[in-house]
Amino acid sequence: MAEHEWMNEIRALVGKEYGRVYAWDKVNAPMIRQWCEVMGVDAARYTAEGAVTAPPAMLQVWCMEGLTPNNYPPGSTTENPYEALGLMEAQGLASVVAVNSELTFGRDVREGERLYYTTRLDSISPEKTTALGTGFFVTLVMNFFSQKPEGDEEVGQLLFRVFKFRAANPVKKPDAAADKATAAAPAVAKRPMPGISDDTRFFWEGARAGKLLIQRCKGCGTLRHPPGPVCPSCHSFEWDTVEASGRGTVYSFVVMHYPEVPPFDHPNPIALVELEEGTRLISQLVGIKPGDVKIGQAVQVEFNSFNDGELVLPQFRPVAAIEGVTA
Repeated sequence: MAEHEWMNEIRALVGKEYGRVYAWDKVNAPMIRQWCEVMGVDAARYTAEGAVTAPPAMLQVWCMEGLTPNNYPPGSTTENPYEALGLMEAQGLASVVAVNSELTFGRDVREGERLYYTTRLDSISPEKTTALGTGFFVTLVMNFFSQKPEGDEEVGQLLFRVFKFRAANPVKKPDAAADKATAAAPAVAKRPMPGISDDTRFFWEGARAGKLLIQRCKGCGTLRHPPGPVCPSCHSFEWDTVEASGRGTVYSFVVMHYPEVPPFDHPNPIALVELEEGTRLISQLVGIKPGDVKIGQAVQVEFNSFNDGELVLPQFRPVAAIEGVTA
């Protein structure tokens, strides 16, 4: 099948280089300490007096933009390395999935260096059709450099690949007993079913029974979620379950905007809920506007059925909403 005509314009961009995009600040110890704290890394090995270096995995951090446009040089603010992705979105390929990146490190960067990167549109795959929809894999390569009077030096590279696609819209098979309008109407997309193993079956069976079950080690009593075959604390293979109260608080959360894949509502608030028993689990929040979600908010589990009753999910609703109080 011949490729879309509009792809010719986009494919013509393959090989194009964009940039430079400069770091807002020089490599510095305060940023290194903060990054290490957030990532759970020992900062002392990188911030020893007189020999401050940045953790290699921070390479991309130095040139990231914040709430304002990135640090483009004067006269090149319109040079957007995501030009091809924008053109695809204009053709209806607005959904994103299968994002991956590969970092390659040339050497450690040191305090006082100022970095920048350039971007090359490396490749666009042939059109791919998946269960989610039809689209293209787009690969970008960012090369990072350190500015030096004697000549800039390449210090690392980031390969970034993303699948841009148009979401599938499944249609029901015609039902002889239904009228034509109903038969031709789009089907209500189903939620994906979880992968169930011997380690997780108890959780899903509990949900169907309206119980929030948490795995408990028989050896040391440690609660763990997600479920697993062995206790991470004492390495015992023996376990049972405890029924949680379902009460907890929002420990952290994100609001998912893309990809807009049916049947999920968007924006979609997803919370890391800390149960009053002490363990945490990830779940969708319901009964609240995404902008109203707050850290520390009290929530209560409820069990909701999907896919014509085939799937029961534990979801969490703010306690204020349950009690009829405006959040």
